[in-house]
Amino acid sequence: MQSHKLDKNDYQALAEFRYRIRAFLSFSEQSAHAIGLEPQQHQLLLIVEGFGHDGRLTIGELAKRLKVRHHSAGELVNRAEASGLVERARAEDDRRHVYVRLTERGEKVLRELSIHHLEELRSNGPALVRSLTKLFQVRRENESQDLEQR
Repeated sequence: MQSHKLDKNDYQALAEFRYRIRAFLSFSEQSAHAIGLEPQQHQLLLIVEGFGHDGRLTIGELAKRLKVRHHSAGELVNRAEASGLVERARAEDDRRHVYVRLTERGEKVLRELSIHHLEELRSNGPALVRSLTKLFQVRRENESQDLEQR
């Protein structure tokens, strides 16, 4: 790993970016709790609906996207299935494969949450983008100064 000289601006930019991410995640967690979901269930719904392979989401792929172990993803699906949010479906072409898909209730819950999340991003997203932009600017400036000093 290459050693970089960090200064106060680096730390301030990182802190601001981290704060903005955490603020959005806090909003997201509170929104999920407000409608009776755990934040991971919301993330599950979003991954299932947003997955790009013709809706053929396996537990293994879900685990990868959630950054959890396979059995943890399976347990999350079990709880979501018991709540009527998702269902399992066997693949037509290979019955060994089981895919997860949203139920009608899951689609409704996700739509409600997504509308609120998009509104939040429209409102506070620009500050998040500015903090990320500042982070890259500070980093570039420091790297340029490092090169000049060599």
